[in-house]
Amino acid sequence: MPALNVSARQASVAPALRLWFAAGLMFAAILTGGAPVQAQAGKFEQLTIAGPSGRHVFQVEVMRNDAQRAQGLMFRRQMAADHGMLFDFEREAPVAMWMKNTYLPLDMIFIDRRGRIVNIAENTEPLSERTIPSAGPVLGVLEVNAGTARRLRIRAGDMVEHPMFKR
Repeated sequence: MPALNVSARQASVAPALRLWFAAGLMFAAILTGGAPVQAQAGKFEQLTIAGPSGRHVFQVEVMRNDAQRAQGLMFRRQMAADHGMLFDFEREAPVAMWMKNTYLPLDMIFIDRRGRIVNIAENTEPLSERTIPSAGPVLGVLEVNAGTARRLRIRAGDMVEHPMFKR
C-alpha cells in the first residue's frame, strides 16, 4: 500500500488526523513550488526477502515518522523494479492501508516484528480509499510494484531481513 497512503494510508487514523496530514502535505507542496514532498528521496536501505523461491533483494526507502508515513508513495508515477517503500509503524499492531493519491498499483507485504510475512495484498487499486488490512499485528508494510510478489513467488511465511525486524 502505498501509505496515507503513499501509497497507502493507515486507515485507523481518525478522520480529523487524516485531514490534518492532508493540510500539512498541501502546505508543504505550496512551499516547494507545488512539487510533492519526497519523504526520503534518494536514501535507500537494503532489504531481503528469503523463502522457498530464493532470496530477493530490494532497495527501500524507510518511512519512520508520521509525516513520512503520511506521504508514502503518493503522487509518484514510477518505481524501479527492485525498489520499494518500507513503513515502520514503531510498534506491532493491526494496520490498514489505502491508496489515496497513489498512482502506482502496488503489492503490500505486511510483516510482523520478527520479519515474517503475515499476508500480502496483491495488485492494489490506485487512487482508491478502500482500506487494505493486515491479517494480524504487524510492525511494517513493504510496498513494491504490483505483480512483484507473484513474479518472485513471495508468500506469507517468508522472512524479511532488515535491521527493523528482530528475530
